[in-house]
Amino acid sequence: MAVAQHVSDLSEDEMIVDSLIDRARLAQQEFERDADQERYDQAALAAAWALMEPSRNQELSELAVQTTGLGNVKDKITKNHRKTLGVLRDIKQSKTTGIIDDDPKTGITQIARPIGVVGAVVPSTNPVATPTNNVVNALKCGNAIILSPSPKGAEACRILLSYIHQEFDKIGLNHDLVQMIPSPVSKAKAQRLMEKTDLLVVTGSQNNVHRAYSSGTPAIGVGAGNVTVIVDETADLGAAAEKITASKCFDNATSCSSENSLIVLDEIYDDFMSELHKTGGRLLDEENAQKLKSTLFQHGGLNRHIIAQDIDKVIAEVGLEIADADTAKFLVLLGDGIGPDHPESGEKLSLVVTLFRASDFTTATETASKILDHQGAGHSVGLHTSNDSRAVDMGRQMPTCRVIVNQAHCFATGGSFDNGMPFSLSMGCGSWGGNSIDDNFNHKHLMNITKIVRPIPVNEPNLEDVFGDYWQAAGK
Repeated sequence: MAVAQHVSDLSEDEMIVDSLIDRARLAQQEFERDADQERYDQAALAAAWALMEPSRNQELSELAVQTTGLGNVKDKITKNHRKTLGVLRDIKQSKTTGIIDDDPKTGITQIARPIGVVGAVVPSTNPVATPTNNVVNALKCGNAIILSPSPKGAEACRILLSYIHQEFDKIGLNHDLVQMIPSPVSKAKAQRLMEKTDLLVVTGSQNNVHRAYSSGTPAIGVGAGNVTVIVDETADLGAAAEKITASKCFDNATSCSSENSLIVLDEIYDDFMSELHKTGGRLLDEENAQKLKSTLFQHGGLNRHIIAQDIDKVIAEVGLEIADADTAKFLVLLGDGIGPDHPESGEKLSLVVTLFRASDFTTATETASKILDHQGAGHSVGLHTSNDSRAVDMGRQMPTCRVIVNQAHCFATGGSFDNGMPFSLSMGCGSWGGNSIDDNFNHKHLMNITKIVRPIPVNEPNLEDVFGDYWQAAGK
């Protein structure tokens, strides 16, 4: 039996977080008391409008780029708007309180209940969009939520919360429903949040995900991205090049769904590379490729002066000499191996993609599987093709939860207005990625379901019904 920790034994950081949680519990209980769907929906809309109001979105996007040094303002604005609007689309008709299903056939009535106080650890790559989406989903289901931003994203998160609270004032909601760990952000504060909330949602570094899983609190973590996309001989090469370029360059490749490797079949290699050059991809020769590798990969990590930076800054930082540099949008390295000794086969968080050639489609899928086994298992792969059966074969064979077909990968993986995936910035990677979910994280993961179970007419099969076919094939 656990022994309660005496207040005098707590550190200052622990007491700060405990106070936040105590206030959140009281606010959540008040929020849930006599709750109806309208109250939850209004709260979610308030949090969404706090970011989607255009002048606030502009301000927060500028602040995010300024303080984190990652991405670009124009794409942050687009991401903040579209991701939040998409979540609102997904939750609009969803019932998240009271009776949500009543089935006379089974005798079971299902009642939606809140989780309680959710803790959310959010990354510096999306310091505004991710917390907003987490808050909207949590409030939709009647929860309170406490955010743990990255140190660089803390100021943007603080301003975001001030706008959420302004919207709360319009509809009479308690500010304590949405809080954040105050600056200075520290591992000690984040750890206490992980230990004391009712559920954790963790997006970002795998170190944070592993800490969440070992905290003793139920946790929804997501896996690492390292997207590989195959271009086969049946693809519309021009369309594929345009989509890959749009996806790769969006927000300077901060997305975990940004392409990191391309696998191109030999049959269409020259034609595809010509199309890719037209859209801004620049294949580096050996000398420039070595310059880029030695600059990007340093001391077992990525050079912070290159990750998520504009292409002209990358070219200048590395000292590259390339043709048509003024129209370059991203850089292409030829891959010469896969695994820890070949860091270019992993996630790069920069306007750099690694290119592998394949003699046929079977070889291409084998290469993609090896890349996933090295990094990014469970997350997603892409395919540009006119042969849909190949996508199904990849889904049957490869260690991935998503096969994205003929789409700009970073827009499609986390939900899009032209596909059926839930909008999300957090992609579960299933058992392949060491995660408890294989879906895009969404509001349905933030509810408890109570089941009222009643007797129904007996439905017990006899042995012949169960074993008849087996006995006939194998004998008794």
